[in-house]
Amino acid sequence: MSRQVFFYDSPDRFVAGTVGLPGRRTFFLQATAGNRVTSVALEKTQVAALAQRMDELLDEVLRRSGGSAAVPAVAPADIADTAPLNTPIEEEFRVGTMALAWDGENERMIVEAQALVELDADSDEDLAEAEERLLQDEENGPPMLRVRLTGAQARAFAKRALDVVNAGRPPCPLCSLPLDPEGHVCPRQNGYRRGA
Repeated sequence: MSRQVFFYDSPDRFVAGTVGLPGRRTFFLQATAGNRVTSVALEKTQVAALAQRMDELLDEVLRRSGGSAAVPAVAPADIADTAPLNTPIEEEFRVGTMALAWDGENERMIVEAQALVELDADSDEDLAEAEERLLQDEENGPPMLRVRLTGAQARAFAKRALDVVNAGRPPCPLCSLPLDPEGHVCPRQNGYRRGA
């Protein structure tokens, strides 16, 4: 079976969003171009890491170009996207690995999110070989979302993604663990943390 690649070149919209209540949210990346919508699920930590790394890469592009690259220093307010995810949300796959790159010739950020794949291996060496084969198999690999963004689109994505991550449960002022509406057992108040 050939690899399915959902490709968006400067999409109408590329955002991170959630479905569900804080503490039970499902995170999505969603790309839209015209009537075509692709949604992939991922973990909160993946969204945070993607947004932070994207900002770092854009900062590095600006630094190396001496400020001449078409990359704004902050997210432009005029393209901020605060709208909810497009519905219905149909998950194409759950993200396993992600990659970022800067295409200097075209001045575009390239974001790739590849489906999570379970690998069967008897040893660490077998696992490493299976992972290497999978990464090199462009034709038969797992499904992938590939998005090309302008510098402004990438900054706007990163800002919204971090806002979405931070919109969850507030942290406890003592231990920094998330506060639940049902209550919170703070390890700093009673000296231990219960096992999960």
